[in-house]
Amino acid sequence: MPADAHSDEYHDSMVAMLELIWGEGFLAPGGAALVKETVGGFDLAGKRVLDIGSGIGGGDIVLARDCGAEVVGTDLEPPLVEKARGYVAEAGLSDRVSFKVVEAGQLEFPDGSFDAVYSSGAFTQIADKAGGFAEVYRVLCPGGAFMVYDWMRGPEAYSDDMRYWFKLEGLTYAMETLERHGALLSEAGFAAIELEDDGGWYRDRCREEYAALKGPLKPRMLELIGPEQTDHFIENWRAMLVVLEKRELRPGRYRAVKPV
Repeated sequence: MPADAHSDEYHDSMVAMLELIWGEGFLAPGGAALVKETVGGFDLAGKRVLDIGSGIGGGDIVLARDCGAEVVGTDLEPPLVEKARGYVAEAGLSDRVSFKVVEAGQLEFPDGSFDAVYSSGAFTQIADKAGGFAEVYRVLCPGGAFMVYDWMRGPEAYSDDMRYWFKLEGLTYAMETLERHGALLSEAGFAAIELEDDGGWYRDRCREEYAALKGPLKPRMLELIGPEQTDHFIENWRAMLVVLEKRELRPGRYRAVKPV
């Protein structure tokens, strides 16, 4: 994990809230369907896959159960890894999915260790993307695939709306444009680079989530996290919808291959 990544940012209330909205095991939107869309046309059956920022393991279950991969998940936060191991055990996949708590810095794997690297919502928090992409390139075997869903920014300077949303999130963001990601991937040596804006998919999904948080999900939120945190997260979603609609926040995907 690159040296500027941060730990201890996903507290219990946030994890409970994100699972309520995005589904058991997920700290990013889209669930199993988005994992498969991010993988795209890559065949992962029998392949060794590294998940950078594996969170609480929902994506890794999909990669193993639905895509046939052998998965190693890595995360900075021990409580998230512990929860992920529990979910994987419940799914009966402990023989095919393992997890490792890592520290910020160089990836702790030899060169050419993996057939593919997957990530969802992790590189948006890493400022040294060039260093991170170089590490991914190093641990991939020739012909290996790099597949990411992430939250990125538009080309304009951050507005007050964006800074307000960052404050509510309480996470360390280091966003770049989709085009900048493509340039950095090319500089790292990757080929067959694919860049995909999500075309407003999460904007529409966020609008539905915000309505649910104010309505049918609110009683359960109050039970889980209390009135103060409930109000905080409802406002967080309102602020996120603003920057999505302004296209300052631009979720999307990128894929690339290490040349043979």
